[in-house]
Amino acid sequence: MKHKMMKEGIKLIEAHFQQEGVSRREAMKLFGLGGTTALMTSITTPTRLKASVAKAKIVIVGGGLAGMSTAARLTHALENPNITMIEPSEFSTSYQPGQTLVGAGIWEKDAVVYQRDDFIPRGTTLIQDKVLEFDPQKNTVKTAGGQTIAYDYLIVAAGVKLDFSQIEGLGIAETITSTGDHAPVSKIIGKNGLASIYFQQGAEDTWKEMQKFIAEAKSGKQVQGIFTHPNTPIKCGGAPKKIMYLTDARLREAGIRDNATLTFYPNGTKMFGVPAYHEAILNQFKERDFKWHYGHNLIKVDTEAKIATFDKQTKIKGAWDEDLEEYTMETKHEKVEVPYDFMHITPPMVAAEEIANSPIGSSQGWVPVDKETLQHVKYKNIFALGDIAGIPMGKTGGSARKQYKVVVDNVITMMEGGDIHHNDKYNGYTVCPLITSIGTVMLAEFDWTKRPTPSFPLDPTKERWIWWLLKVYLLKPMTQYGMLSGRL
Repeated sequence: MKHKMMKEGIKLIEAHFQQEGVSRREAMKLFGLGGTTALMTSITTPTRLKASVAKAKIVIVGGGLAGMSTAARLTHALENPNITMIEPSEFSTSYQPGQTLVGAGIWEKDAVVYQRDDFIPRGTTLIQDKVLEFDPQKNTVKTAGGQTIAYDYLIVAAGVKLDFSQIEGLGIAETITSTGDHAPVSKIIGKNGLASIYFQQGAEDTWKEMQKFIAEAKSGKQVQGIFTHPNTPIKCGGAPKKIMYLTDARLREAGIRDNATLTFYPNGTKMFGVPAYHEAILNQFKERDFKWHYGHNLIKVDTEAKIATFDKQTKIKGAWDEDLEEYTMETKHEKVEVPYDFMHITPPMVAAEEIANSPIGSSQGWVPVDKETLQHVKYKNIFALGDIAGIPMGKTGGSARKQYKVVVDNVITMMEGGDIHHNDKYNGYTVCPLITSIGTVMLAEFDWTKRPTPSFPLDPTKERWIWWLLKVYLLKPMTQYGMLSGRL
């Protein structure tokens, strides 16, 4: 069934490329697939990597997409892999990019759930536990269950924590994992107009609350929908906007868009860090009659009165600096209350305390690594990738797809006594398939240069149906059966 869906998606994409004046041969060459048959072969046949005879004990902290893909690729690259993966969650996990589609009623929740243990590669021992202590001097980690585990190389792929507790009024006293469905969150989010696609149950409840919002608009009431973006780094920086676009699409589908005001409240001062995409999104917002207010960070929610309180930050002229002969700039803080009927909350995201406060952490929480080699800046036998890595960009699944290959190559090179600086480097590649409606996506690709780096000869700032097909039909099976097996 999964392969059938992928084949159908590829055929549609091929047809669309031909409409764009790109030949089928060139289209598939650009995809790096060589045609439908090559793609199907690539996800069912192990990649032919030259296996190394080097031996070492490798410990991976985190069994999500980045961690599991790294373990899988290591098993292809080593003749005798000795890998221990430590992951606290139970058997099922989530295809997180699909949670946006669940939140808009396009997919069912079951479509994003898969069994983690189906993807554990050979030569990998899974310990269901949580690492609480890191001792890089002794090359050991200690788990909540009391195990002390030694390593020669440590790979940290622990993801982020969703810290709803930073927002007063939600009644949440703990952080949760991005794939978790912990009751303290689900009791608050998913009721009374509050929504968040950032965890499985929250995504399903987002659709329920969105439908109530649409029903209110249908009744003739002028309704207010607001969408937040916090003052911390977040995974998939486009997601807060994606769910806003999809809410707009559902309102238009129901014929009552004029009855709703949709407003985006980001903490930052721009829509996107890449200027070309920032301008494109601004134009899209204007075309859809979206409102937006920069410099607003959600700090409090009155769930009964449906009032959101933001910390509004404004730069103002400060004191005169005699040395610089200019005025300093100061930040003015003001509390702003905003009523809502429907609010999508993107929570603050942080590194787990046991990592942030450990010797391998940093003052910002993230694991500090060289942005090109992903090697720890202090401990040379430690690497980090995915959301936990302390690099300027790269908290997306598309980034992890590039990063895990770099990490594997560098670990094996070190095992063989080589110099990792001769290997390919991570160039900051990041991709955000920005859903702009039911049927269109802007495929935002970029790297450290903060310029578009499109993989296809099409204007990357344009919304296209073809990228919707990529998003809905191809990315999930490519992730599960390509990346999670270490082949893509």
